[in-house]
Amino acid sequence: MCTLIAVADNAQSETAIWDPDEITITVQGGTHHHTLIRDLAALLADLGAPTTATGGLTCFCGDPITIPREAIAAGPL
Repeated sequence: MCTLIAVADNAQSETAIWDPDEITITVQGGTHHHTLIRDLAALLADLGAPTTATGGLTCFCGDPITIPREAIAAGPL
């Protein structure tokens, strides 16, 4: 089953929090894209997800992970 990214409804203490029961990473909405990608990549590496040569985020199964648009702070990418 693929890892899902969900956006928190309220403030949370960390940028990304793993929920093993739901196979979901909850992220703080409106996070700067550099911070969000860095923290997600670190969390996925800690969980043993494979890395890619292009630096994309991948699930344990190797499929790419999509970050919801509302998770990223408004502004230029």
